[in-house]
Amino acid sequence: MPLLQVLRPTLPILIGASLMLTLSMGLRQSLGIFLQPLTRDVGISVSDFTLAIAVQNLAWGFLQPLAGAMTVRYGFRPIMMVGALLYVLGLALMAGAQGLLSVMIGGGVLIGTSLACTAAAIAMSVAARAVPATVRSTVLGIVSAAGSLGALLSAPIGQLLNEGHGWRTGLAGFVILAVAMLPAAWYAGRVDQVPLPPRGADDIADTSAGVAVKVAFGNAAFVVMTLAYFVCGMQLVFLTTHLPSYLAICGMDPMLSAQTLGMIGGFNVLGSLFFGWAGGRWNKLALLGAIYILRSLALAWYFTLPPTPGTTLLFGAIMGFLWMGVGPLVAGAVADMFGLQWQAMIQGLAFMSHQLGSFLGAFGGGVLYDALGSYTMAWRIGVALGLAGGIVQVAFALIRPSGPPMLKPA
Repeated sequence: MPLLQVLRPTLPILIGASLMLTLSMGLRQSLGIFLQPLTRDVGISVSDFTLAIAVQNLAWGFLQPLAGAMTVRYGFRPIMMVGALLYVLGLALMAGAQGLLSVMIGGGVLIGTSLACTAAAIAMSVAARAVPATVRSTVLGIVSAAGSLGALLSAPIGQLLNEGHGWRTGLAGFVILAVAMLPAAWYAGRVDQVPLPPRGADDIADTSAGVAVKVAFGNAAFVVMTLAYFVCGMQLVFLTTHLPSYLAICGMDPMLSAQTLGMIGGFNVLGSLFFGWAGGRWNKLALLGAIYILRSLALAWYFTLPPTPGTTLLFGAIMGFLWMGVGPLVAGAVADMFGLQWQAMIQGLAFMSHQLGSFLGAFGGGVLYDALGSYTMAWRIGVALGLAGGIVQVAFALIRPSGPPMLKPA
């Protein structure tokens, strides 16, 4: 049966989830373009700004399991709607910021909380529930790809407004874009009416949240995936937060940073589609490890050379292809291991590790830059940890290709 025919009944849900994801991720990934003008204007340091981004990532990570668990009790729609509203409020507070407190609360706490309710873990759980298991990995790749378009659009829009009218106008433009998350979350919330598929005898759907957590951390494959996920967050948030600043220090055209973030978003689409397709055919955990290794090699290549517009855009294309491809792989692996009912919560548990890495990438990069006057030590640490995490992930997947005894897929 053609894929479109299979998906037709759930297209409003998938489109809503994709739009919500593309805005929540795209706007968040583009905040780095405001780092230089905002810090100069309100009198805060680079490390102050990156601390707010680090708080955002910690709030996102540690609230993600809670948001996932709440979808089981209250449904997806109310959680996503509240998250969309918090995103609008957070951006508005940043746009009117006069000091560190507004940046910390708006860009840190409010947007971080919103992301726990609107970003990848929730959007992927919505998509996974809405479609049959036979096409799940492919659909997760499609939703992840659609979610990649946000950076392709928001970064250039934000940079144009920033250069032409100032950073406050740029963030005001982001507020307007974020308002569209509200109807998107409403339509994605139709998934609450979709019944869960029949469960196997060892599925954890009928257990409590506490038992589901215990089962997850008793699974060695999940634990290794979670630890390696730390690398993903560290590398990606380091780039989205610090690449615009790095290019400015190197004397590059400010628009190049927005173009590079847009390039990342564009190639993200291809990477998400590819890894969604590949995850339905090959070992998802081995593919995750390969992504981490390839990213690390790309980082080492780019930062050892003087940046040029050509190499920077090529670097953006490579990193973009390897960017959100982890989304369908992680979501698919969790669904395979544990079923669908607790997927958002369990995926959120893994995501906590990702966000600890994000904290290190954002705040640690800022601290090292303030202390050493360059990003050299920061990118070297990112490369070393990325290679280590990727190699361990691939090795575990190859040594135990089917992992330990897993729960039946939903």
